[in-house]
Amino acid sequence: MSTLTDSETKPATTPARPPGRSVLAADLRITGDIFAEGTIEVMGEVEGSVRAKAFVVAQDGRMEGTVTAESVEFRGQMHGSVACTSLTLRSAAVVKADIVYSTLTIESGAQIDGSFRKPKP
Repeated sequence: MSTLTDSETKPATTPARPPGRSVLAADLRITGDIFAEGTIEVMGEVEGSVRAKAFVVAQDGRMEGTVTAESVEFRGQMHGSVACTSLTLRSAAVVKADIVYSTLTIESGAQIDGSFRKPKP
């Protein structure tokens, strides 16, 4: 009589894939909630909430809603609220938002309207 080993009785596991980069094209408009373990880059328009490791709004992109990510970069338009660790506003950014951040970089030319709050350590 033969016996099965643990490796023969347990289903094979798929190796974990590294988080990817999701690019939302310029002709794409999304209304709703988006979640990604990797990076989301918006070249089109998003209205809703986004949660990702990293979030980028391209120069012609537009985001309206709530963004939660470790790293956030705006080159285009943002209206809403942002919670992040690292925030970068590029020179073409137009941001109207309430923002909570830990580190902040603002290039000359970026347009900003809203509140910025850095949490106490």
